[in-house]
Amino acid sequence: MTRRKKVAILTGGGDVPGLNVAIKAVVVRAHSCNMEVIGIRRGWKGFMSINPGDHDTIEKWTIPLTVDNVRTIDRTGGTILHTSRTNPGNVSPDEIPDFISQDDRLAKENGKIDCTRHVLKVLNYLSLDAIIPIGGDDTLSYACRLHKEGVQIVAIPKTMDNDVFGTDFCIGFSTAVTRSVDTINALRTTAGSHERICVVELFGRNSGETSLFAAYLADVDRAVISEVPFDTEKLINLLIKDRAHNPSNYAIMTVSEGAHPIGGQALERGIEDAYGHKKLGGIGSAIAEEIRVKTGINTIYQQLAYIMRSGTPDSLDRMVAVSYGSLALDQIAMGHSGRMVALQQASYTTVPLEMVIAARKRVDVTALYDADTYRPKVRDTLGKPMFLY
Repeated sequence: MTRRKKVAILTGGGDVPGLNVAIKAVVVRAHSCNMEVIGIRRGWKGFMSINPGDHDTIEKWTIPLTVDNVRTIDRTGGTILHTSRTNPGNVSPDEIPDFISQDDRLAKENGKIDCTRHVLKVLNYLSLDAIIPIGGDDTLSYACRLHKEGVQIVAIPKTMDNDVFGTDFCIGFSTAVTRSVDTINALRTTAGSHERICVVELFGRNSGETSLFAAYLADVDRAVISEVPFDTEKLINLLIKDRAHNPSNYAIMTVSEGAHPIGGQALERGIEDAYGHKKLGGIGSAIAEEIRVKTGINTIYQQLAYIMRSGTPDSLDRMVAVSYGSLALDQIAMGHSGRMVALQQASYTTVPLEMVIAARKRVDVTALYDADTYRPKVRDTLGKPMFLY
């Protein structure tokens, strides 16, 4: 009897609405292809935490996924598999489980340890034929590493920043923008009642798409994005004029968490994670305080943060997550590897997985943004794809 193909699926990095939808889609499609699916808990950390031969660690860090036990998971946000920002190729020595042998620990020049040898042993012990990782560019960068080691990989892009290179759309982006627009419009009542300037800070480390599209759809006065350093004095003067021209005597702006003033740096704090990133946040607060100090106008500072990634996905994220999950499993069934499912020009496709690490995805400032007035600029939509780029 031929052994059924065994596929693992995991979610890494920040959670977004739509992950459970994609997981369910993979499992349902696998069932129709007579494949077995297991979930790996907490992203790549799951492979790091399994001790081959130790049933307890396997039971703790894996979960068999069947049509029956995923039946209702698409009705909730988040990920049933949980997540982490672990990078097995760049681990701090004090984070490595004791059972990983010294032979499977490759010392690096930065003082970190590469435990990929252990991960490959776990894959072999679990008799895994392929992996479907769902994540952003960090999570998928390690997927590239495993692909180079000969592991069959088909990846699914997710991140509310929508900044994975090679695809126009990542799971979580639509819901993040929807949440942002709803909150911005709700804040108008308070901003107008108190005649204030409202600064709404949105996630977006290197890409300003959430700030740009939320501003475009909510029709805010100004939008500051990660790609374009801003002149604080100029921005404040524009907002003062916006407020004066508004019958309700208020103004509202969005700002990406990764934005920074001309000559300044993005506001970071804490220690670097396994992918070299510190926590971002607070630029909106700094702008709001500067407005208040320099003008005497009271401000509202609202950092949406985790509200953007909480709750159930909207219809667009559901549609894309179902399609991505089904497409990824089909690619596995056809024997393809080193691919990432993607949307390009509003059509589903796949691209080489290496594209994830080849470049960084950014807002097309020339086509979509007026850097002089800090506003979205979409002059002509004729012939453009749904996402305008």
